[in-house]
Amino acid sequence: MHDAPEEKTAGVTPFLYCSDIPLFHVSAGVPVSQALAQASDLLALAKALAEDAAFIRETDRYAWAAHFLTEMGKAVVDDVVNAVSPRSGKTLSTEK
Repeated sequence: MHDAPEEKTAGVTPFLYCSDIPLFHVSAGVPVSQALAQASDLLALAKALAEDAAFIRETDRYAWAAHFLTEMGKAVVDDVVNAVSPRSGKTLSTEK
């Protein structure tokens, strides 16, 4: 019995918009386990920065860093969902 090959990212999820045009997309072909590990790291960093932002009021750089890391992590998770969901011809809607 052979293990089924690991699913890979779909590469359809955009993130970080400039004037309603996506600046970046998740890359296709990344093994799901690696993509989810990376998303977890991005979201853990975002959480830490959001906590810092709550206590350090002299600057908003922590909040913005958390925002961008969260957006990147969400895009990876959304793309993985597209890759592993039953094929219906539709992609997961992505919010800006």
